[in-house]
Amino acid sequence: MKYSRQDAKAHAFTHMRGIWAAALMPFKEDGAMDEAGFRANMNHWIEDLGISGFFIAGKQGECFAMSLEERKRNFDMAVSAADGRAQTIMSCSDQNMDVVIDLARHAQACGADYIVVHAPILHFQKAQDETLMRYYQTIAEKVDIGIALWSHPDSGYLMTPRLCNRLADLETVVAIKYSVPRPMYRELHQLAKDRILVSTASEEEWLDNITEMNWQLYLCSSPPYMIQTATDRRMHDYTQAAFAGEYEKAREISASLEPVRAAWKDTRPSEKPHAHQKYWQDLLGQTGGHVRAPLLELTEREKARTRAAFDECGLLLP
Repeated sequence: MKYSRQDAKAHAFTHMRGIWAAALMPFKEDGAMDEAGFRANMNHWIEDLGISGFFIAGKQGECFAMSLEERKRNFDMAVSAADGRAQTIMSCSDQNMDVVIDLARHAQACGADYIVVHAPILHFQKAQDETLMRYYQTIAEKVDIGIALWSHPDSGYLMTPRLCNRLADLETVVAIKYSVPRPMYRELHQLAKDRILVSTASEEEWLDNITEMNWQLYLCSSPPYMIQTATDRRMHDYTQAAFAGEYEKAREISASLEPVRAAWKDTRPSEKPHAHQKYWQDLLGQTGGHVRAPLLELTEREKARTRAAFDECGLLLP
């Protein structure tokens, strides 16, 4: 590791900056991981798009369809592909605590920068906050690597800002991907901004969060490589303008992306987000590939509708 557990927060506040993306895993038609495609995507995202960090083997990456060994292999691939040019945060989320800790130890050993752990589904709803405190305390006791929390409606509940503020006191908790309504993450930012980096996955809210709360980290989803190309880096450009205090310029650049955002989102079938994103990657010249069962592939009609919107959205291709 590049830091001690005692220095985890200081290291994160210094180095965990900029735009981070959640990586999809391309699968071949036979279901095998497309390692060459994944590495090519990573290289493009780093060299051409300037993305600073990568969320690996999360829900976007179909971790739920991978074996434990495949998830570890994905960690190894990402560290190797990043090759010191970008940072990595490995998703160790699982319902089984032993699996979480096994993955966390592997992430620490293979050279990952941080781990992220999704709030678990709770089968017993009594003393929820104390259960969650013990959950994250247990993980933090087993590894030294910096931990990002993740609260999302998929858990069946949202961790409150008050609870997250308590969790921010844990020595190695450094960040949170807080997929909640804006008033909730604003409240947590005010409570804990000195101890934890608060972020959310909404690209549409990213600019406001820089300008209004001086956020330094976008953590993280797929827009950084879905709405940008090597010759059209508008998310990167408005981010850099905002970081430099050029807010009017940043807003103008961000507003110009509305047709791209609309084309991408309006053509996405609600039950097929992974397949749609992978097809969009194919249109961009990246390696999208297939999804794994039980996820559904796009129909030819859905592909045609997506392609038509893609062609008209104004995204500049190399």
